[in-house]
Formats: sequence, C-alpha cells, structure tokens
Amino acid sequence: MKKVFIFLGPPGSGKGTQTSRLADKLSIPHIDTGALLRKNIQDETELGIVAKGFIDKGQLVPLYVVSNVIKERLLKDDCAQGYILDGFPRSVEQAEALKDIMDEIGTFDLKEDTMAIYFDIDNEELIHRLVNRRSCPKCGTIYNLISNPPKIMDYCDICDTKLTLRKDDNEETARARFVTYENETAPLYEYFKQLGILKEIKADKPIIEIWEELKAIIFDE
Repeated sequence: MKKVFIFLGPPGSGKGTQTSRLADKLSIPHIDTGALLRKNIQDETELGIVAKGFIDKGQLVPLYVVSNVIKERLLKDDCAQGYILDGFPRSVEQAEALKDIMDEIGTFDLKEDTMAIYFDIDNEELIHRLVNRRSCPKCGTIYNLISNPPKIMDYCDICDTKLTLRKDDNEETARARFVTYENETAPLYEYFKQLGILKEIKADKPIIEIWEELKAIIFDE
C-alpha cells in the first residue's frame, strides 16, 4: 500500500500510539514534526541552527524552516512507499505548503494519495488523560496511569527508566493548548473535508478498539 497519512487531533487524543502501530504494520516512517525539529537542532544541521535561533528567542519556528525540514525528510528513500505525518500540517497555510512540497517531490499527490484521519474527543476527557500521562525520558514511550499504565508503576516497561510528567501536562496549560489547537485546526478540518480525504475516529475508546477502527478505515478503502 503506497499511501500518505496525516493524523489530526488535539494533544492527548492518542495519535502517537496509533501512528506508531500503523508505521510498524505498513513498514513506513512515522514523521513526528516536533521530534524531527529537535533532531535537527541536536545534530546542529543548518536548518536546526536556524530553528534554534527562533526557539531561543521564545519565537515560533517559521513555516519556511519547518517546510524545509519536512521536505528534506520526505526526500529520503524510506518515504518512497508512503509515510505518516504527525504534527504537520497544523493549519491551512501549512497544508498548502505540504501540497507544494509533495508536488515538487512528485511521488505522491495530496488529494489522490493522502488520507487525513481526525481523532475526535471531548476536551474534558482529554484533560483527564493529560494529567495522567507519563512519558519515558529515555526511549519516548508514552503511558497513561488510567488507560495504559506501565507494568511497574512509574517505570518504563521497555527500558526500566523512571517515568516523568511533562511540565505542560496540567489542566491550565491543557485548556490553553486546546483553544490554540481549535483555532488552528477547525479550518484545516474543513480543508481536508472539502478535498474528500478526511476520515474521523471517535478517540474516547480503549486503545485496541481505536486500532481496530483505524485498520478498518484504512484497509477497507
């Protein structure tokens, strides 16, 4: 299956868990924009140095920097059979930038070869999830103390590292993030809907049920 997948949904909606599963099943890369930017900064690439300059000033990384980071990643050989985008695009402007990137590369077409999957979930449920979310600082595995707890409380199942609570996983910050997300994403939701490539998943269910629904959407197409 040669396909591009764009995952949309507010923070804590469960996208990361499902994108990782799908990437493994289809043997295509899961491209997390935030992680990609951090890797460029860590490796001190030309784009990473530019991005760090904005971040150090407390400014948003501009679209031209993010677009070029994404473009460089999509040009790699492992993206030839498809890829999963998580965290990009976040706005209609970014979606148009992605279309331009895809047109320039020429492997996939935004309208013909792409599926956008929106994780729909109530904000109050998200807040409950976020305040119970823990992550492994070493391998990046994410847990939830209620719905997906580690086998040994506070320690990662994979590498036995003590789990941490992210600074922004609190109710006040979460509510502010949701407002920003909804302002940016509402037009993006309509953008993909108008293109006829949008699918929706109710994300307030157990992980395994969401995974089964996701597979049905993708493989029944």
